[in-house]
Amino acid sequence: MGEHTSEEPASVLAIDAGNSKTDVAIVADDGTVRATARGGPFRPDRLGPATAVTGLAPLVARARARAGLEGEGPVARHVSACLANADLPVEHQALESAIVAQGWGASIEVFNDTFALLRAGLDEPRGVAVVCGAGINCAGLLPDGTTARFAAVGHISGDWGGGGHLWQEAMWWAARAVDGRGPRTELSEALPRHAGLAGMEELIAAVHLGSLSETECSGLTPVLFAVAAAGDEVASALVRRQAEEVVALAVAAMRRLGVLEQSFPVVLGGGVLTAGHKQLMEEINRLLADAAPLAEPRVVRTPPVVGAALLGLDRVEAPPGVRERLRESFAGPAEGSSR
Repeated sequence: MGEHTSEEPASVLAIDAGNSKTDVAIVADDGTVRATARGGPFRPDRLGPATAVTGLAPLVARARARAGLEGEGPVARHVSACLANADLPVEHQALESAIVAQGWGASIEVFNDTFALLRAGLDEPRGVAVVCGAGINCAGLLPDGTTARFAAVGHISGDWGGGGHLWQEAMWWAARAVDGRGPRTELSEALPRHAGLAGMEELIAAVHLGSLSETECSGLTPVLFAVAAAGDEVASALVRRQAEEVVALAVAAMRRLGVLEQSFPVVLGGGVLTAGHKQLMEEINRLLADAAPLAEPRVVRTPPVVGAALLGLDRVEAPPGVRERLRESFAGPAEGSSR
């Protein structure tokens, strides 16, 4: 991805801003990527929409400089922004207004970041995506623009799962095993051992008092899958529950789009689903095959910013060759079917 010098705005400024990192890409008319930049997490839920979007400005400026775009005018003719926490209409509107105020493009379109994964895994804007990373969410899209979405704001909107939830569930069962309220599980030994602590009492105190960082707590989630793979029934039940939730989202979205009995791609992404947990993926495939036999599950590891850029190219009605060139610019690990 070379650097260019030009005063002409690019075709698309693509932004994929998630809870863990943010990627920006400036895409030329022919689909080549003129520049990229990566930054930290995007947390409008903590900072507020305006402050969070203002925090993107240095990242966009860095990409702009690398692309050789001089001056202070628009970076691109169209801005395609896929943003975490753009869940409710009021959040979507506030984020959209904040991006308009930045003046990065003549037109803008804001999506929840789940749509970036969805479009990254498709050859056309038609499919369902389930992202299971720190949290869990799902989105569906048809070529005519019809969408299926979920509030995805946690337990109060019916959500269960994601890495940020699973480690807490694992601790819940481990704690009850130790104090006699629940069945025995290897989690009660494996979790504190992973954290370098003597037992569950010490682990509970460390989490409660903030001695373990958010990253260290999230690091307990892979322990759950390892214990499940070794045959622990309590851990295995949690893995099965996560598979059920992934499939419930996908099937609900397909039903709402009216495609449950059609051949339809189901894109799976996010850290939990791309980590290669065999038990989880086999259970997802089994349950999905029962509920929607014609569904086509695929695990996608393409950077979501590619999806944001493709949504932008869809918006400006770029020809197919332009989209292919964009994907070539981001060529990386191969995508594969999960079946």
